[in-house]
Amino acid sequence: MFKTARKALFAALLAGMAGPGFAADLVEPPVIEQAPPPAVYEEPAAFGGWYIRGDIDYHWSKFRGADYTTYSATPPQFPGSFDSGKLKSAFSAGAGVGYQINQHFRADLTADWMSKSKFRGSTSGFCGIAQTPCVSVDTSSYTALLLLANAYVDIGTWHGVTPYVGAGIGGAWVKWDTLHNSDADGDFFHRGGKGWRFAYAAMVGASYCLTDRVKLDVGYRYSHINSGKMFDYDSISNVGPGYDRGINIHEVRGGLRYQFGKSDCVEPEPYVPEPEPIYTK
Repeated sequence: MFKTARKALFAALLAGMAGPGFAADLVEPPVIEQAPPPAVYEEPAAFGGWYIRGDIDYHWSKFRGADYTTYSATPPQFPGSFDSGKLKSAFSAGAGVGYQINQHFRADLTADWMSKSKFRGSTSGFCGIAQTPCVSVDTSSYTALLLLANAYVDIGTWHGVTPYVGAGIGGAWVKWDTLHNSDADGDFFHRGGKGWRFAYAAMVGASYCLTDRVKLDVGYRYSHINSGKMFDYDSISNVGPGYDRGINIHEVRGGLRYQFGKSDCVEPEPYVPEPEPIYTK
């Protein structure tokens, strides 16, 4: 009987001592791992920045006619114009600096030196003492420096190819060489005219990514140079001055552009979100 009582008392004491420990285990909160900071997505740098360019072209110039005056000893004076006129094709080279505003718009300033384009034309008049009708042959050539401020729309980029359209406005310094006039009365020489003129252009083309910075640019440009002095007055023939009616220029162009800013030739890396944090109990 006493053994049974001792066992019961011992069991009661153990239960009393273990009870607070079990209770503490029941109310202790679960352990939660610290959540990592939220992932920050950095926007890719915007396209744009400065670029430089260099171009060469092969162009055809169209002579739009010219007018002059033939002076007589007494009025009236006789206005005249060229019966025909043709300019041969030539090469030119140019350079420029520009800024890529964004992926679709850019602007630049360009300077192109147009090499000598030979001219051959004809005029009608009267020759000899009898003043019989005659036709002369006229030869000369012109060179020009074309300065333009241009704006472009880059339509989009597909497999590294970017088609574009553009327009430009500016001026041209035109220099005509001596005009050689030959008819039945002999040879006459008129000093060529020179000076600045208003000019504008329209262009269409496409660029292709050669590297992450360099683009090949090919296209067509139409340029118009306003009218101006073609040749001076000649006291022997009593003809002049003469003024051409302007020059239209059709150009096939090719060149390179080097982009200093971020180029659209570099494909942006795709954004991969970080995995959600894991909470453990």
